[in-house]
Amino acid sequence: MSRKILMVTMSMDIGGAETHIMELSRELTRRGWQVVLASNGGVFVPEAEAFGIRHVKIPLHDRDPRNMLRSYRLLKQLIREEKPDLVHAHARIPAFITGLVRRSLEFPFVTTAHWVFEVTPVNRRLTDWGEYTIAVSEDIRQYLMDEYSLPSEQISVTINGIDTGTFSPETTPGGIMEEFGMDPDAPVLSYVSRMDESRAMAARQLIAIAPALAERIEGIQLLIAGGGDVFDELYEQAQAVNRNLGRQCIIMPGARTDIHRIVAAADVFVGVSRAALEAMSGGKPVIVAGNEGYIGPFTPDKLAVGQQTNFCCRGCELPQEELLLQNILHLFSLSEEERKAVGAYGRQVVMEHYSVKKMTDDYCAVYETAVQKRIHVLMSGYYGFYNSGDEAILSSTYANVRSLGGNISAEALIYKPERCAGLYEFAMVDRFRVLQVLRALKRCDILLFGGGSLLQDKTSAKSLWYYLAIIFAAEWMKKKVVLYSNGIGPVQSPLNRKMVRRAVNRADLITLRDAQSAHELERMGVTEKDLHVTADTVFTYRIDPENTATQEELFAAEGIPSGVPFAGVSVRSWQAASPDFPQRAAALCDYIYTKYHFNIVFVIMQNPEDKTVSRRIMDAMESPAYLLEKRYSTGELMRITEAAEFMLCMRLHTLIFAADMGVPSLGMIYDPKVRDYLELLSMPSLGDVEDLDVDRAKAKIDAFMQEYDLYVDTICRTRDRLQAAAEQNVELLREIFDECGK
Repeated sequence: MSRKILMVTMSMDIGGAETHIMELSRELTRRGWQVVLASNGGVFVPEAEAFGIRHVKIPLHDRDPRNMLRSYRLLKQLIREEKPDLVHAHARIPAFITGLVRRSLEFPFVTTAHWVFEVTPVNRRLTDWGEYTIAVSEDIRQYLMDEYSLPSEQISVTINGIDTGTFSPETTPGGIMEEFGMDPDAPVLSYVSRMDESRAMAARQLIAIAPALAERIEGIQLLIAGGGDVFDELYEQAQAVNRNLGRQCIIMPGARTDIHRIVAAADVFVGVSRAALEAMSGGKPVIVAGNEGYIGPFTPDKLAVGQQTNFCCRGCELPQEELLLQNILHLFSLSEEERKAVGAYGRQVVMEHYSVKKMTDDYCAVYETAVQKRIHVLMSGYYGFYNSGDEAILSSTYANVRSLGGNISAEALIYKPERCAGLYEFAMVDRFRVLQVLRALKRCDILLFGGGSLLQDKTSAKSLWYYLAIIFAAEWMKKKVVLYSNGIGPVQSPLNRKMVRRAVNRADLITLRDAQSAHELERMGVTEKDLHVTADTVFTYRIDPENTATQEELFAAEGIPSGVPFAGVSVRSWQAASPDFPQRAAALCDYIYTKYHFNIVFVIMQNPEDKTVSRRIMDAMESPAYLLEKRYSTGELMRITEAAEFMLCMRLHTLIFAADMGVPSLGMIYDPKVRDYLELLSMPSLGDVEDLDVDRAKAKIDAFMQEYDLYVDTICRTRDRLQAAAEQNVELLREIFDECGK
């Protein structure tokens, strides 16, 4: 199906981004897209129009408030008239103005990040990255995440696609040698870049070393193409060199559109980014050098750094005149066949990795997603408090959402999002910033009220009212509300029970992790029919083997012996526990170590809270024990749990982690939910922490060990059943998404 796309950029003068836009627009046109360009104009406009791409002049090129206001009006009028299927902006000011227009006109909006820029408070306010952002290199993608906190799910990475037919070893200089008065038999070094202060470092250095090159390479000619704000200054410097040498050594023709001929004239090329790739495609030996850094002559050992920075050299050492001189002399010292071999490798790299077809395929994939109806999901739960169980719920819930496919974006309400920077792919909103929360609720289509025992007042009535306020606000805004794999209760206050009943009865979908939660809602008078008992969403979690360290590696980093059987212990502080609970728990750990010869390893589920009570138990033990000090990801905790002989659990989600890994557990009960889950898993309880009977608990441990194989078999069968039940959460959620997508 033919689609119309509006490309919005500053200008269409010579530059890497502008060439990128031209190549993309031409290829889209070949594929049947209708492309309209909006910019302040430039030398590429006649070429675009000759190819059937319409151009509309809008002064999108600077921050002059008058131009910005005029651009806003003209762009808004253009979008109303053209009704594009989507708008694609390519620079900061055009993207910012497009974003302003989008506030009153709905349209899919994507941007491309071609470069990294200084981030200032003003720049942040003048930046809009759209719904989807395409970065032209991995380091720009990381920059967007680090400096603008863009979620990784919003960012795709493409390449600077090169027209390998135009930039080919078969291309000839045409008439430019005669046009510039150059000697066709003398060696040529070509350079192409915008002659702006932020781009022209290598051009300055080439002009500075031109006399040394002329002295060492007979008749050498430097063809330095490009225009910009320092062109006149550099041109004067070049003319001074030519006068001193008594001949035309440096030729500066200004901005050109026939870059393929500038490349074809070269024996050696100097440049960065797109210009370097174009020269590589032309089969030329290339020295990669620019304002961001210096890679030097492009050879196979430079491929990784070239790809990482999109041949812009970011993070590399800066160009130095002496090194640049030596590298140029080296390439000119090679035989013609040797230079052809260097150039042939560069063309091979472009053919394999940097074709226009691949670049356009990348863009079309983003476009197809962008034009679908987008569903915004807001995830709410006990997130950001360094509680491994709840972080596992969040990770699993997000994975469930992504598994549904389609055009979906997600945000989560997080405590202190800055502490979680880099941990998640989705956007984060501070859960205690009321205006931010309300805006997030307004943006969303679905409130996904996450797992865990959130609707309860045993630990805190304040937290219950917080969560109820989130649900009531979403319901008032007419959003879909899904209680996803929740544990309910206990809710003790009559008023609280009434408010929970009111909130839950209005929900669009309720899935519960256990039957006891369903009974609790029934006792409250919940009559909602769309209520399903499934399983904790963490049972859908799958370890990523490539990005998760092994248990042996994790233990080695903590100085814990590997290859020795161990029992994992997960405890938490609890005000109702008996005062001597640490001593009683220590006696049990000593018993396990002495009788069964298992090392004792304390697993921290909420860091640092669980460390305090864990250390108190360790201090009371007579046997050695180990404590996992660091904060671990869900996958790493799963790895550790999987390696244990069994888990001694006070934390609910340690029980769930163990069950998901097929590891049997013994529980110590501080809350009814732990007792309920032990019954669900058919695992034994050692008793309540309020009055833990050590002798009785030892007998339970002995009975457990005598029937150990039976418990392993039981937990594996139960795991399979609960994993299948947890998958029902996803299928039920799919129905809600389908309703939103209609």
